[in-house]
Amino acid sequence: MAKQFVIQVDNRPGEMARLAEQLAARNVDLRAIGGGGLGETGHFIMTTADDDGARAVLVDGGWVFVEGESLLAAVEDRPGGMARIARELSDAGVNVMGHLFIGRWSDRATFAFVVDDPDKARPILERR
Repeated sequence: MAKQFVIQVDNRPGEMARLAEQLAARNVDLRAIGGGGLGETGHFIMTTADDDGARAVLVDGGWVFVEGESLLAAVEDRPGGMARIARELSDAGVNVMGHLFIGRWSDRATFAFVVDDPDKARPILERR
């Protein structure tokens, strides 16, 4: 199963370039990437075509990161769709460490989640 990486960074110019260059230098192909920042801290969330290569880049580069199984869920593409799934995960005691928007098809939006407890989250996400 593909991994999803959540990388903590300093919220300053150049961090995305530094990460992307390190990945490119090892021929690690990005499949999806997102992120954000607020104040002094930022983050990137990514999936790649090479989990082992991505992990090696992150470890060798001294990046602070977590990785987890990338769990896919199709969410109702209307107001409240994400709210319902987020509430169910919360009520089950599952912490969402990161999620990526994958695409929109018909009346569903597909997301990839990385969580602290995949075994609890899987039944919730898979019944979508």
